Amino acid sequence: MTDTDGDTEARTRRAFRVAYDGTTYRGFQRQPHGDTVEDTLLDACCRLGVLDGDPRPAGDSRETPTGWAAAGRTDRGVSAVAQTVAFDAPDWLTPRAFCGELPDDIRAWASADAPADFHATHDAREREYEYHLHAPEADDDAVDRACERLSGEVDLHNLSADPRGDGTRRDLSLSATRDGAYLRLRARADGFPRECVRRVAGLLAAVGAGERDLAFVDRALDDEPLAGPEGIAAAPPEPLVLVAVNYPDLEFAVDQQAAATAWTVFERRRVERTTGARVAAQLRRGASRDP
Repeated sequence: MTDTDGDTEARTRRAFRVAYDGTTYRGFQRQPHGDTVEDTLLDACCRLGVLDGDPRPAGDSRETPTGWAAAGRTDRGVSAVAQTVAFDAPDWLTPRAFCGELPDDIRAWASADAPADFHATHDAREREYEYHLHAPEADDDAVDRACERLSGEVDLHNLSADPRGDGTRRDLSLSATRDGAYLRLRARADGFPRECVRRVAGLLAAVGAGERDLAFVDRALDDEPLAGPEGIAAAPPEPLVLVAVNYPDLEFAVDQQAAATAWTVFERRRVERTTGARVAAQLRRGASRDP
């Protein structure tokens, strides 16, 4: 990439905090077919001239900026507050400028200068997810006890789509907080195997409903695999949000204008969905009446 005088454009490694509503995307990681968050970010880089080439080339042949990496590969339908992408960027690429080529449901809102060898995946110290579990009649005490059993140094091979190995052994911190009809499940670790938080949510939902007991929670943490009807299914992805990623050596500066725009965008979505829920409630009431 060159500037207007023909000189090579100076670039430095920079990390960007990105919030997105993932409910309409096929996950974060780019794919040959279907919209993903990563593809959309790379499209924006192309339109901004940060990345050479045309947006959305055929197949999976897209190039990426030097150093490109993300904190995590969220599943289809999962959203994020603090997904983090890092790459070699020109000085003028602020979160505000990035947002100028992004759709409303993806917002860059903060950035940090990073060392030249910084890697957004490998240098993340902790990742934190929150799952909004609709459980108005759950046994909260039973859920709390299950969270205690699942916290600490554990092997999560029975709570993951990944094969058993080093990637399934984690130091997990898990808690549940009552919020009206919902339990807000908070999971924190240095990393998570595939579908892990969603399967933990499915297990806790079963415990709260009295369908599973604490002995089964212990069984899920055993070396022996759970198979067939004993297997733990993943809860739906839409209530899951990546809320924090910790990089001890980075200091993120909030782009106030970009953050204000993000607030406006997601507040509008909140109102739309709240209104939609009221309409659905009215339809439910009407459909339940005698003809």
